[in-house]
Amino acid sequence: MDNTNFSVVRAFLFDLDGTLIDSKLDLVNSVNFMLQAMQRDVLPLAIVASYIGHGAPKLVASALGPDATDADRKCGLEIFLAHYNKHNLDATRAYPGVVEGLEALQDRPMAVLTNKPKKMSVEILEALGLLKYFRAVCGGDSFEKKKPDPAGAQSILKDLGARPHEAAMVGDSDVDILTARNAGMLAIAVNYGFGQHDRATQPADLYVDSLQEIAALAMPSH
Repeated sequence: MDNTNFSVVRAFLFDLDGTLIDSKLDLVNSVNFMLQAMQRDVLPLAIVASYIGHGAPKLVASALGPDATDADRKCGLEIFLAHYNKHNLDATRAYPGVVEGLEALQDRPMAVLTNKPKKMSVEILEALGLLKYFRAVCGGDSFEKKKPDPAGAQSILKDLGARPHEAAMVGDSDVDILTARNAGMLAIAVNYGFGQHDRATQPADLYVDSLQEIAALAMPSH
């Protein structure tokens, strides 16, 4: 929707993995460590990456496959989280343009809404120098339901003092687009990232190559 007036947007919610940070390799390595620990074959990077975005329990369940038992999934999740906790900054970095984009948008209320556990999300953002830009960081364990359920986004917007039509969700996957739609916000998708995004069935209102483009669009019109 090219005619969308982005100058009315005064609050931004950002996805974390695949949007603000390139965490693909560290996530994939931890999944494959878990598979090896459970005497299973490792999976190709692209396959594991396609499972990311719905939170750790779903990531582990997808990697273990449909034949895994509840006990397998519980064990796998513990192994995965223990490994990822120690290695989540090995290769993870902010995407190009993220710091510049956030810097340019910092006069507007911003928050992170991810399906990653909150404590881990805060630690990673802090280590990468990004935490200071956000008024709130909410994870997959912050609310009763994860994205794309709108409850988390709606709760954050309330705290930011913004109405849905004045806000945008920025992400790299269908989960983020659906979250925006469900909460009544504008949907902005990044052209990078590694989340599954079907542009035909879940089109965003805007596609950007960098967060710096959002900052340019969101400048108040004089």
